[in-house]
Amino acid sequence: MRLHSDSFEQGQPIAATFAVGAPDGFGGNRNPHLAWDDVPAGTRSFALLCLDPDAPTDPSLAGKDGVEIPVEHPRGTFVHWAVVDLPADLRTIAEGSASDGVTKGGKRNPPGPDGARQGLNDYTGWFAGDPDLAGDWFGYDGPYPPPNDLRTHRYFFRLFALDVATLDVPERFTANDVLRAVQGHVLAETTTWGSYALHPEAAKP
Repeated sequence: MRLHSDSFEQGQPIAATFAVGAPDGFGGNRNPHLAWDDVPAGTRSFALLCLDPDAPTDPSLAGKDGVEIPVEHPRGTFVHWAVVDLPADLRTIAEGSASDGVTKGGKRNPPGPDGARQGLNDYTGWFAGDPDLAGDWFGYDGPYPPPNDLRTHRYFFRLFALDVATLDVPERFTANDVLRAVQGHVLAETTTWGSYALHPEAAKP
């Protein structure tokens, strides 16, 4: 199985069009185009995750005046998208079809492929203390690495071909719920990724 995007080249920078954060404020927050082929026989649905494994583990440092987060700072994973029950005959998610712009407080019922269910992303916790942005952030919300982070962040789109039509996850599910539920049901997995940074040094090609 092969996954690719017309919105960015594998391993190359992602444009601010697809990001929550841009150098001058909010980005376009459009979901990128994704397409896949060479699907294994017996596939009954797909699950999709977008994960950033380069998130700082000390969130108090993000955007802190006079502080730069070093490349070697410990990192964790930040979830940007979790989707299950993508139909077995689906091969493309169009750019901007699941997210087009920042919705303060999160998208309650995000658009997307018919029949698919979209879970909570990690902006739900990240913005929990912000009265202007707090809420349940469902669906795709793109990159927003700290502008004072010297590490270039990577964004991995992981697609799983599954032998079940409906994945056993809660109504308000997370990426961790997806990763647990796909165990024993994965026929194939494929990944593509792009990078993004807001720090001027990290953003250099």
